[in-house]
Amino acid sequence: MKKILLLALLVLPVAALAQQEEEETENGVVSVAGKEGFTIRSKGGDFVFKPYLLVQGAANFNYYDDEGLDKAYNQDNVANSGFSIPYAILGFTGKAFDKVSYNLSINAAASGANLLQQAWFDVKFKDQLAVRVGKFKTPFSHAYLTTLGSTLFPQLPTSLTAPVIMPYSLNAVTPNIATGFDLGVEVHGLIAKKFGYEVGLFNGTGSGTNAATKTFSDDWHIPSLLYAGRFTYMPKGVMPSTQGDPNRLNEDKMLFGLSLSENVESESESTNDFRAGLEWAWLKGRWYFAAEAYYMNVNFTKRQKISEDYNYWGGYAQAGYFVTDRVQLAARYDFLDRNGTGKDGMLNMPAVGVNWFIPGCNLKLQGMYQYIGRTGHKTQLDRDNDDLGQPMHTAKIMLQYTF
Repeated sequence: MKKILLLALLVLPVAALAQQEEEETENGVVSVAGKEGFTIRSKGGDFVFKPYLLVQGAANFNYYDDEGLDKAYNQDNVANSGFSIPYAILGFTGKAFDKVSYNLSINAAASGANLLQQAWFDVKFKDQLAVRVGKFKTPFSHAYLTTLGSTLFPQLPTSLTAPVIMPYSLNAVTPNIATGFDLGVEVHGLIAKKFGYEVGLFNGTGSGTNAATKTFSDDWHIPSLLYAGRFTYMPKGVMPSTQGDPNRLNEDKMLFGLSLSENVESESESTNDFRAGLEWAWLKGRWYFAAEAYYMNVNFTKRQKISEDYNYWGGYAQAGYFVTDRVQLAARYDFLDRNGTGKDGMLNMPAVGVNWFIPGCNLKLQGMYQYIGRTGHKTQLDRDNDDLGQPMHTAKIMLQYTF
């Protein structure tokens, strides 16, 4: 069945359905809607060059329960707390020849290959057909594809970012459901301003390497890459890539999406990881709503001689409301079957937050609190193991500046 889905991704016609990001937010970091700033433009408008900046500073508090802590080594319940800089991005974006758009951004808060956050160019032949090449966001998850500086909460849903749990003998393979940034090539387009598609091939190694390190699949005898596609329907026109913007309090946009991907021999042990996702988002006046559900199957290659498949699923629902023109309240319910469908038990992760868009200076102040609860586990040991490495209580205050 997965091979059929994979082949479908490879041969989908251009007239298929995914989200086509608006021109104003295609850098994926900050919205430049109505912000000329230091934009350099040729007299005929064929060449455009615009620098942009995003800096985030955060105060963090994380409290972990006693499971997994060794008091003999003076391990504390409070860890990974204090001040941080999640992102310090400097980039530039623009257009050339009226058909090529480009984007490059450096994240000075990262290290190694992650310093290069994005580097891509996009050739648009027409609205229905464009090709993007380089390092950019893979086509999966509304939460991740939202412009970084326009998210409802200062951190992504834990159900997307937490590594899954397998039997201890197999814990060298611990993927998470999100696929994030990667190197590759993507065909995408927008049809009738309502239907979109993104179909691409990526390394499948994530943003942690900028090198070509892949080989051929031992089992399937195809390149061991990430094969991914995302298809969306936007009945009211193109959905902005924001989860709340004080300059968009009169919008009425909606999005329905489907994502499918197969990461062939994605882990070092190795496994083939299949992912599927459903999403919905609605921007209506002062309201923002979104809900997603996703599924991942981890299947070991034949040489590993492990016959079992491991299946995981999760999702979230969130909402935001502008109580004033500059203050937005936020709520999210996040859940994850982190230990797999073969064991009972789920993680429940409610969160609340507030955002203040400080007028006249492009500053955004965000605050949130999240609690991780556990329910339905068969034994106390299963319950204790399910949230290992994840804080029970999380509080964050983040100040963001964009230009």
